[in-house]
Amino acid sequence: MKRLIEVDQWKIIEKELHPDDNRLAESVMSLGNGHMGMRGNFEETYTGDTHLGIYVGGVYYPDKTRVGWWKNGYPEYFAKVLNATNFIGIRVFVGNEELDLHTWKVDEFERTLNMQHGYLVRTFRATSESGKQILAKATRFFSIVDHQIVAVNYEVTPLNFDGEITFIPFLNGEVRNEDANYDEDFWEPIHHQVFSNGGSLTMRTRKTEFDVTTTMSYAATGGLHHEVSESHDEEEYVDHVYKVQVKKNEKVSFNKYIAVTTSRDYGREDLVSEGEKLIATAEQKGFEQLFTEQKSAWEKRWNQADVEVVGDAEAQQGIRFNIFQLYNTYTGEDPRLNIGPKGFTGEKYGGSTYWDTEAYCLPFYLSTADSSISKNLLLYRYQQLEKAKENAAKLGLEGALYPMVTMNGEESHNEWEITFEEIHRNGAIAHAIWNYVNYTGDQEYLHEYGLEVLVEISRFWASRVHWNPRKEVYMMLGVTGPNEYENNVNNNYYTNRIAAWTLEYTLETAAWVKENHAKVYAQLSSRLGFSDEELAKWKDIHNRMYYPIDEKTGLYMQQDGFMDKELLPVAELDPKHLPINQNWSWDRILRSCYIKQADVLQGMYFLNDRYTVEEKRSHFAFYEPLTVHESSLSPCVHSILAAEIGEEEKAYEMYLRTARLDLDNYNNDTEDGLHITSMAGSWLSIVHGFAGLRVREGELYLSPFVPKAWKEYSFKINFRGHLLKVKVNHEGTTIAQENGDNLVLNLHGKKVTV
Repeated sequence: MKRLIEVDQWKIIEKELHPDDNRLAESVMSLGNGHMGMRGNFEETYTGDTHLGIYVGGVYYPDKTRVGWWKNGYPEYFAKVLNATNFIGIRVFVGNEELDLHTWKVDEFERTLNMQHGYLVRTFRATSESGKQILAKATRFFSIVDHQIVAVNYEVTPLNFDGEITFIPFLNGEVRNEDANYDEDFWEPIHHQVFSNGGSLTMRTRKTEFDVTTTMSYAATGGLHHEVSESHDEEEYVDHVYKVQVKKNEKVSFNKYIAVTTSRDYGREDLVSEGEKLIATAEQKGFEQLFTEQKSAWEKRWNQADVEVVGDAEAQQGIRFNIFQLYNTYTGEDPRLNIGPKGFTGEKYGGSTYWDTEAYCLPFYLSTADSSISKNLLLYRYQQLEKAKENAAKLGLEGALYPMVTMNGEESHNEWEITFEEIHRNGAIAHAIWNYVNYTGDQEYLHEYGLEVLVEISRFWASRVHWNPRKEVYMMLGVTGPNEYENNVNNNYYTNRIAAWTLEYTLETAAWVKENHAKVYAQLSSRLGFSDEELAKWKDIHNRMYYPIDEKTGLYMQQDGFMDKELLPVAELDPKHLPINQNWSWDRILRSCYIKQADVLQGMYFLNDRYTVEEKRSHFAFYEPLTVHESSLSPCVHSILAAEIGEEEKAYEMYLRTARLDLDNYNNDTEDGLHITSMAGSWLSIVHGFAGLRVREGELYLSPFVPKAWKEYSFKINFRGHLLKVKVNHEGTTIAQENGDNLVLNLHGKKVTV
């Protein structure tokens, strides 16, 4: 694999410009603050290969579905995260020559993402066609103190001439999504203006009618003479032409401040004025104060979320990069937002919410942030329950089917085999409720919100199963499991198992609410119309659910007929075939035994306490060698289970794969954007895997070991009002409490008090 970056524990460093892999570098250098973000693009003009991408949370477009053959039930559109106004841009001229690192000679170049303090800095020395040489440094950050502010500092030093440097800060609303189905322009101009040292531009999304106002201002220091020679005020573009006279070796520093306000947060009539207020405050503080606030805020965030690894710089860099990008994507303050698979780093996959959030990201936020953050993720789904019921009704089914991809609760994914067959995602929603309540102890959530969601999901399962009178069992036909390299199969083990578990958990929850909140239970049963007869039906389905089992080995089969395939391990494939999703036809993949990601093993991770260690060991030994790990969600589950069954070397191998998936471009697709939702998997691999964290009946369990390549690792967990620091090395484990009263927990099977 090709590595573009240096290994550093707190930084992502690109030591030279890589024109052929610039998109890959742009993805890795992405920045955000939970409200908005962008790829690691240049501020100045770059005519080489680039994917300019700036994205604002919650702003999307319903791009009309494009398929060769329309199947009844297809969603009418695919939700697209929108490439928004280019607000970062600063054209730079040296004399009358425009700076362009694609055409200028670049003698030195370094692009660095500082994860500790949340900023991107780029330095380079470049020479124009006429021989003028400059040294430049560009620094930018997305404020996590004020999520609507972005600040840029651009410094230029002439090295061999006296002359004129021109900066043209601009806002450009004429942008396109590369993944648009019909090459449409998703935006229309609404308002534009310039003022003495800046301007603003308001664009509106077509169809969804989100207004986004971008306001900019600027200031410069250094040089002999400054002047604004002209400005341009057009429908989709505003700029200022700012000229500075400079002497050789004299640095000029140019600051650009950006404010982004949207109709999601303000009335349309207030967007411009609110943007101007934000810009005025940013100007008053100045770049250095804003920068100091940014660094301080990131240090505070790291104080709770950091994982420290001693003795393995690659592993350390990987886990910090993933934690950093998770918090760039989602901070939890806005319950209307969720965690997109690409976050603010690219357009692929479109929508903002997949089952990845509940399966992988929720546990990370449970332990590294206040419980209100995780609760907001659950409430996001609760608030979209009516839409989920509509999705089920479109299939002629009862209850609620949560969408595979969504922005507002409507299904907006348009591959039939995924959209309407990969229904196991409903189980992830139910499991997230259990996970949240089990971890936090917030059982009140069940009668306030949780039971209603569980009832509707259970109704879906009850209407989706098929009663087989010959075998006297319930089956699930025509589904796709987590392994998307198998479509339209019968009785995917994981789907059947998570459906039955959901019915069981719903029955337990209903009984708890009835016993502890009888009045609420009566109101809910009346409003939702569920009865003892319906509950009895769910119990029957749970008790008589069919699971495909291979009689010879006793293993749970991934689905009916799986053992009929040629079971050739991945290790025996010629490497030229990998990844198979880029080298094989879809027909060949579907007929093969190869598994994209954990499927049967996904159930053994989710329902961990329902399986013995020996069951986990035997199923891991069978399924992992057949797994190509071509989903970013695959390595972490295998790492956690490998750790649990004592396969420490395999656990470490899988950890490195999930931790450095994007940094080392394992799947050869990082140029499209980062794999944000799977990044939580690297944290899970350490904390749930190496450290063995579990919560059972309100008690915290830990059973840590140290990978051989490491000397020590430590992490913090937030658990029911306690902030604990866990440090593990080859001598043992120490647990210190940084906040909260005494806590009794289970360490390697023994109760200890911290």
